[in-house]
Amino acid sequence: MNWSLLCHISCFLGLLPFWIQCTSSANRCAVWHEVADCSHLKLTQIPDDLPANITVLNLTHNQLRKLPPANFTRYSQLTILDAGFNSISKLESELCQKLPLLEILNLQHNELSQLSDKTFIFCRNLTELHLRYNLIHKIQNNPFKDLKNLIKLDLSHNGLSSTKLGTQLQLENLQELLLSSNKIHVLKREELDFLGNSSLKKLELSSNQIKEFSPGCFHAIGKLFGLSLNNAQLGPSLTENLCQELSNTSIQTLSLSGTQLYRTSNTTFAGLKQTNLTVLDLSYNGLNAIGNDSFAWLPHLEYLFLEYNNIVHLSSRSFYGLFNVRYLNLRRSFTKQSNSLALLPKIDDFAFQWLTCLEHLNMDDNNFPGIKSNMFTGLTQLRYLSLSNSFTSLQTLTNKTFVSLAHSPLLMLNLTKNKISKIEMGAFSWLGHLKVLDLGINDIGQELTGQEWRGLENIVEIYLSYNKYLQLTSSSFALVPSLQQLMLRRVALKNLDSSPSPFRPLANMTILDLSNNNIANINDELLEGLDRLEILDLQHNNLARLWKQANPGGPVNFLKGLSHLHILNLESNGFDEIPAEVFKDLLQLKSINLGLNNLNILPPSIFDNQASLKSLNLQKNLITSVEKDVFGPAFRNLSNLDMRFNPFDCTCESIAWFVTWLNATHTNISELSSHYLCNTPPQYHGFPVMLFDISPCKDSAPFKLLFMINTSILLSFIFIVLFIHFEGWRISFYWNVLVHRALGFKEMDRQPEQFDYAAYIIHAYEDRDWVWENFSPMEEQDQTLRFCLEERDFQAGVLELEAIVNSIKRSRKTIFVVTQHLLKDPLCKRFKVHQAVQKAIEQNLDSIILIFLEEIPDYKLNHALCLRRGMFKSHCILNWPVQKERKNAFHHTLQVALGSRNSVH
Repeated sequence: MNWSLLCHISCFLGLLPFWIQCTSSANRCAVWHEVADCSHLKLTQIPDDLPANITVLNLTHNQLRKLPPANFTRYSQLTILDAGFNSISKLESELCQKLPLLEILNLQHNELSQLSDKTFIFCRNLTELHLRYNLIHKIQNNPFKDLKNLIKLDLSHNGLSSTKLGTQLQLENLQELLLSSNKIHVLKREELDFLGNSSLKKLELSSNQIKEFSPGCFHAIGKLFGLSLNNAQLGPSLTENLCQELSNTSIQTLSLSGTQLYRTSNTTFAGLKQTNLTVLDLSYNGLNAIGNDSFAWLPHLEYLFLEYNNIVHLSSRSFYGLFNVRYLNLRRSFTKQSNSLALLPKIDDFAFQWLTCLEHLNMDDNNFPGIKSNMFTGLTQLRYLSLSNSFTSLQTLTNKTFVSLAHSPLLMLNLTKNKISKIEMGAFSWLGHLKVLDLGINDIGQELTGQEWRGLENIVEIYLSYNKYLQLTSSSFALVPSLQQLMLRRVALKNLDSSPSPFRPLANMTILDLSNNNIANINDELLEGLDRLEILDLQHNNLARLWKQANPGGPVNFLKGLSHLHILNLESNGFDEIPAEVFKDLLQLKSINLGLNNLNILPPSIFDNQASLKSLNLQKNLITSVEKDVFGPAFRNLSNLDMRFNPFDCTCESIAWFVTWLNATHTNISELSSHYLCNTPPQYHGFPVMLFDISPCKDSAPFKLLFMINTSILLSFIFIVLFIHFEGWRISFYWNVLVHRALGFKEMDRQPEQFDYAAYIIHAYEDRDWVWENFSPMEEQDQTLRFCLEERDFQAGVLELEAIVNSIKRSRKTIFVVTQHLLKDPLCKRFKVHQAVQKAIEQNLDSIILIFLEEIPDYKLNHALCLRRGMFKSHCILNWPVQKERKNAFHHTLQVALGSRNSVH
């Protein structure tokens, strides 16, 4: 029996139940830990073969028409059930009885139309119930009265015409009630009485066509903290009525976005005087007029959202009363009807003076004519001001532009996209607290003398990227030594090869971006003194000449001294050479990007000091060879590698080590199978590198090791091998003679077995003459030796096969005369060899002697006779000598083999 096959069958049968279980579920649902995802499977019933311990079940986007409680008996541990996007029209009360731990039930986008008092009677642990996008037009009686722990109830996008969800007090723990996009026209007190014990953080009534707020409607709710009426089309009159009804409530957040509140007056929010409103959203209203003292009734307001409106004029009393506002969003709040100065929005001086607590002000995407001298006066707590794309004529920043911010502790100023073309001396001298200044995406084109930054004593970040052109001088940043981040991307930088370097004063610099500037001329002093620099971006320049050996004065090492550099980007610079010592001092380098260059051969020691390297990008170069002595140090601790689109030479010398590393590494290598392709040789063109067969390459390994051996040892070894090859037989012969003359042939005497023959000779028919010529003389010389020769010693009348078996058993040894004829002899191959080997195995004997008359490779011997040289002791393997003078030594060796002990030890 084939035990190996039986073992494989047993293993397969042992795993079969698990495999069947996996396929029965895996083809339908994805199970991970305690979550089962059965969505988008066109299911018509609940799966019954999922793990019993799942706590989350996703049944969305199927064809379920009901949720039979009996089908959930197995899944009693469920805490979340999502059955949205089905065709469920009825919900049975026993469902929660089978799922006692259920906390979240999602039934959105179904066909539920009615809910009875018993529907949720057993859902006592439910905290969230989602019923949006169903067909519920009316709530009768009290279907939610048993939901004592419900926190969120979503009934939006149904056909409800009333907010009445019950006739008695209930839902005492409800925090969010979502009723948006229904058909509610009137809010009545009696219809909200069921919430008398509730404290709602959010009542969502958006996108309802509300026409009336009945007296006391919001007072029926225990405590109302948040109300959203977005897109309700209230208009100014109904908004004022709403605020009156919210008087003396607990309201804190009111969202009125898109309610067609096109104007406000000093009575609009008067009803909110007796509230603690902190958040008010008036965005997307087309608001064009803010009357004086409109917000005077909101002394507790902290967040005001006015973005996307159409304000024409902001007077000095428009924001009166907003003494506690900390965040004001005015993005795209002002009219953009025309570029005419007469029709541009107007902001009076001192318009923001009342906002004494304002910290964040966003005025992006507006169309102001400029900044007046008192535009921001009074903002004594302002820290963040964003003015991106806000002005039509702010081409020049003068020392008067920001005078209104002189008393503001401004930390961040955003001036992007304003078509600024010039910065005059002392333009920011009023902003002594400023830490971040963003002047990117403008039209600045000038020489920076350094006086532009006068007064910026605490500046940390300056963004100047994407401007027209900047010419640097040695003093460009002399007045801002605190600077840590400087962005100069795509500004057509000039005069970078000046000495001393423009960046020399920036000893605290950690991030420097000089990319996309077509820089070609720099010296090795450019980054000198930037000992704390961590990130350097120099991509998309023209630095190739600087690293060429033929460069006048030799390669320019502009990276010297950057001992704390972590990230280096040199992409797209046209490099085709790289100096061996260029990264030597960058001991903390974690990321190198040399992609999109023309690199082919990298020096062997280029990455020797990069023990901290985690990311290496060499994509789209001309690299053909990835060898261990070059890339081994870099790949040692690598987390990410990108060498896509290189013309790899798929030969043993070029990529054998790389392929071995690829198939063993855990490094993240994106698109390995599709974008790492062989270019040469032609037979491998377009072939994935990772599939390159390296097994032939391993044959050369011993030769590589051989070349590393000391020359003297190698020569001595060769001499010994040659001596043994030519004279070794003579040494072996004399040694055997001396040993056996001293000790005698005692092994045979110690054997208790009794044999008729010393050895049975197995040979091919064609070799019978050689056998007679060589074994007969041995018998005549030594009377104790007797060989079993088939032609002479087989008994007459006995079948040949039986005679062979008997003769092998009666012989102490079995001699194979190995020639090409023997390998082809069918009787020898199929019977004689088998009998001899069987005897040796059954009796645990070392009784076979091989005599090779020809040079027979081991694989041919194994293929023909299923024998290998390694199966036998060395003294039992003999080679017939070609030289006549060696025949005596051969006979002596054969006698030793015949006299050796049969037992294996």
